[in-house]
Amino acid sequence: MQGWRGVPTSETVAAAHRTTCGMTTITTEALPHSRLGLVFGHPRGLVFLAGTELWDRISFHGMQALLVLYMVEQLLLPGHIEHIAGFGAARATVEFATGPLSTQALATQIFGLYVGFVSLMPVFGGLLGDRLLGRVRAITLGALLMTAGHFCMAFDKSFLLALLLLILGAGLLRGNLVPQVGELYPVEDRRRDTAFQVYYSMVNLGAFISPILSGALAQSYGWHAGFAFAGFGMLLGLIIYLSGRKQLPPERARGPQQVAAPLTHAEWRVVRFLIAMVPVNALFWVAQSQVWNTYNLWVRDHIELRFGGWTMPVPWLQSLDGLAPFVLVPPALLLWRWQAKRGRAPNELTKMAIGCFIFGASTLWLAGAPLWTDAAGRTPFLWAVMFHIGSNIGWIYFAPIVIALYSRTAPKAVNATMIGVYYLSVFLGSVVSGRLGGLYEKLTASEFWILHAAIVATGGAIILLLAPTLRRAFAAEDAKLASAV
Repeated sequence: MQGWRGVPTSETVAAAHRTTCGMTTITTEALPHSRLGLVFGHPRGLVFLAGTELWDRISFHGMQALLVLYMVEQLLLPGHIEHIAGFGAARATVEFATGPLSTQALATQIFGLYVGFVSLMPVFGGLLGDRLLGRVRAITLGALLMTAGHFCMAFDKSFLLALLLLILGAGLLRGNLVPQVGELYPVEDRRRDTAFQVYYSMVNLGAFISPILSGALAQSYGWHAGFAFAGFGMLLGLIIYLSGRKQLPPERARGPQQVAAPLTHAEWRVVRFLIAMVPVNALFWVAQSQVWNTYNLWVRDHIELRFGGWTMPVPWLQSLDGLAPFVLVPPALLLWRWQAKRGRAPNELTKMAIGCFIFGASTLWLAGAPLWTDAAGRTPFLWAVMFHIGSNIGWIYFAPIVIALYSRTAPKAVNATMIGVYYLSVFLGSVVSGRLGGLYEKLTASEFWILHAAIVATGGAIILLLAPTLRRAFAAEDAKLASAV
């Protein structure tokens, strides 16, 4: 369910066609098949790009699944925290904005900042790839930085350096890997849809595999074994990428792009509305980001993970978020097609609101966990599974749709820029969720999740209230696009 998880839907593909993960406009030219070769009718380069993305996601989701638990249960405890280089200054900086934080609250805030900046940096990474480094150099450097970052996680002293390297590396790699997928095909090539489906399926596969492997390694051999696996995974991704170098698109000319024509009054109106939606979208990501953050602590404290003499690693539940899209997207698409044939298909804004409400209801389900407990006070494992099913349905209705909305309505001259603006929503939501994570110690678990359910449901209500005004603003841009076809 993450802002970085891809789903092979028509909406996601539409967004991907026009953006580089929302950062850089894709402009493509036909590439000679004699140079690239074909695999099942597609350029061979797609295999190497998808393979690279698989290992990128395995490394990232492994890190994400372990980070909060690692900080709370080891790194930020006496005997470790005093060894982290520069941590005193970093903590003082964070607490200057938040006030004094407990160990657990500090861990959730650090996690929120980390995920927030990972979601934001590809905006700048794509710009560097376009203007200065080129795709191959940017991706190679990004993968090396991420590999070094994962290995730095093996030492207490280099923890902050590890986070910095991972953030910078993700920005370079993700800001340039998706554009290369688009550059394998001419703009009008119908195979692009399938190509992006293949590519984003690797995102989900990585999200499914990584928490299982990293969680098992961390539980059996210690935290650093889980992080080391992520490092070797990213290194393998780089090897796959470089081994397919000859199958990838040639580098485009770098430098400043041609100055675009000034925006019209109607286009500026659309831009203002898209910017105004950022804090509203962030309300969804506050709740979603908490599923990667404090949720792991809640699972540890409240869910029965013992099956006979074996205890399931906490991160394994997050693997459901990689598996769920494969199972849930086809029924969702069939439902939307069935509704469309009967003229009852919800528009994009309505789908987004529905997604917020479903996600809110799923989060409220977590608040109800104390209603069903065993003698030890723990809630059955299936309660958490039901949450993941419901929250993923909400995610499908919101995340791919909002990307498609920005991609479709943003004026062409600033399309990539506005997609980058959208990712500020993910950044804001992640940072705020980190701050709210500190309330987990002060509120009951039910109160904590009721708060997040209210936040995401409020986002849905605001979207519904704004929908008539937004549809009128976007109608002019839709008419302009239709006349250009």
